[in-house]
Amino acid sequence: MFSPLSIGVRLTIFALLLSSALFVHYRGKVRLKFLRQLTDHSTFTAPYNALVYLFSAVPNRPMLDASTFPEVEVLAKNWEMIRDEGLALMGEQRIAAATGHNDVGFHTFFKRGWKRFYLKWYHHPIPSAAAHCPKTTALLETLPTVHGAMFTLLPPGGKIGKHRDPFAGSVRYHLGLSTPNDDKCWIEVDGNRASWRDGQGFMFDETYVHEALNGADSRRLILFCDVERPVRWPFRGINRWMIANVMGATGAPNEEGEKVGALNRFFERIYGVLDSGKALKAKNRRLYYAIKYSLIVAILALIII
Repeated sequence: MFSPLSIGVRLTIFALLLSSALFVHYRGKVRLKFLRQLTDHSTFTAPYNALVYLFSAVPNRPMLDASTFPEVEVLAKNWEMIRDEGLALMGEQRIAAATGHNDVGFHTFFKRGWKRFYLKWYHHPIPSAAAHCPKTTALLETLPTVHGAMFTLLPPGGKIGKHRDPFAGSVRYHLGLSTPNDDKCWIEVDGNRASWRDGQGFMFDETYVHEALNGADSRRLILFCDVERPVRWPFRGINRWMIANVMGATGAPNEEGEKVGALNRFFERIYGVLDSGKALKAKNRRLYYAIKYSLIVAILALIII
């Protein structure tokens, strides 16, 4: 039997979770459908992200001024060298989908043609990056606030559906390397559309709803980076602790035999259950959603009661 105090604490926790989740859902002009947002990973990280937004030292808006981030200016100045290593990788077909169910952060993207090659990822070791891209990885090592970087490839007709990224402690930078240079190849962040151009970059907050489409007739190769979001004291230390100790768990390999982060190892183990759920959804959507939302209600009940 729970004491009134423990019930009060549980109700307070639930209220904080609910209010932060609603804040994230209604942040910006574009949002996911409510039932999708309910089980989206950004809902579970909403309490942390709400604090990041509160202490953010850069404006809380979809598109950011890249010129205020000197680290990405260094990358833009070296774009041709970075491009050359990326094109060499592409020629060797090393920019590819995941080697298995071991990249939970991007696993839905692979179905629509998106491919990647990790260069740096939140202190997660990636030996193949230095082996195949020595100049780019050496440059990235001089930029300690660029915590994640990869080459990403989107073929003609490739699409990335609407989504939010779950971690607000970083912001996203895209640098065009070998692109269609065409407005038909675009990304839209909270309704703001931008197109990639060779040698040009832009910065955005990936926790707003965004989507991308390559409607041109040639592939799009870019450098994709996670840059530490500037946050004010006293939250700066907390955010850096998260970057150093939590985000590395999302690390994924480029090649067989490379280390897999803890979160991705967990995803590999439960993928069979998730796959069974997808099969049930295809066979009986009503039953699938009945089970799904019953589980959500049960989890909420455990928090409150």
